[in-house]
Amino acid sequence: MSEVPQKELRQAKVSVREVAEFGFVWLFVHIVRLLPRRVARGVGAAIGAITFHALGRLRRVGARNLALAFPEKTAEQREAILRRTYRNLGYLLAEFCLMPGYTAESASRFIRYEGLENYQRARDKGKGVLVLTGHLGAWELSSFYHSLMGRPMGMVIRRLDNSLVDTFVNRIRCLHGNRVIHKDDFARGLIASMRAGETVGILMDTNMTPPQGVFVPFFDVLACTASGMARVAAKTGAAVVPGFLLWEEGERRYVLRFGEALEVVHSDDAERDALTNTANFTGAIEGYVRRYPEQWLWMHRRWKTRPPGEEGVY
Repeated sequence: MSEVPQKELRQAKVSVREVAEFGFVWLFVHIVRLLPRRVARGVGAAIGAITFHALGRLRRVGARNLALAFPEKTAEQREAILRRTYRNLGYLLAEFCLMPGYTAESASRFIRYEGLENYQRARDKGKGVLVLTGHLGAWELSSFYHSLMGRPMGMVIRRLDNSLVDTFVNRIRCLHGNRVIHKDDFARGLIASMRAGETVGILMDTNMTPPQGVFVPFFDVLACTASGMARVAAKTGAAVVPGFLLWEEGERRYVLRFGEALEVVHSDDAERDALTNTANFTGAIEGYVRRYPEQWLWMHRRWKTRPPGEEGVY
């Protein structure tokens, strides 16, 4: 386990359980890393299928979310989407384990860009780029591939509860120049990055609580959503570009899609602008999820926080 320096082990106040968890993660990643990619993805898909059956609470959350988002679909159709979601997560698990061994040449055999000119045009304006993304497709692989192709970026990430696993995972994420901006240093780090003309990706599809979150529609149901991206974009003039790495079954490869930069509304009412822009950004994410529903993280309790006086949905 030489990838975590002994100094870090001594300094970190970790429990026996955390050390055991890290040992399991380290061992699992290194075992999968030895497998051919096709076999590794098969193992990941099998783990996804087992998890679908084993973790009933998460499965029920996914079913509830799909019923909220797609009431017009039958229960059987929604279950089929959820099963493919678990398969996709298994694929992503395998890709993460294999990422340290990828090169620009090898990764380009199963990943291609689409709309890269949208990203480059936004970057060339020099005011920074906020990549609007979410837990859709292969989100861990997307920023890694972008850095592998010579375009490193920052990533706004929540610290993992296990500090040893957090350090290990971030080391893989940042092998080719990416850097992590932790959510507890979100505003300051993000504004500094935009003023330096850098690129930062933000996963903007998780449940939040006020005042960091505002209520905007997501699949026609109000969802408490982080407004930080909207506020930073308005303050700095940074471009907001949707970016998602999506699995195309027909091609048997991933496509890293960058959409056109989204309009950022500016007026003399900052709070109204934050609400309007957050709603627009969330609508863009919804559009991609509707096109690739089997690739979104339906097991997350996206609608957990409710407006005052409204009953919970779970």
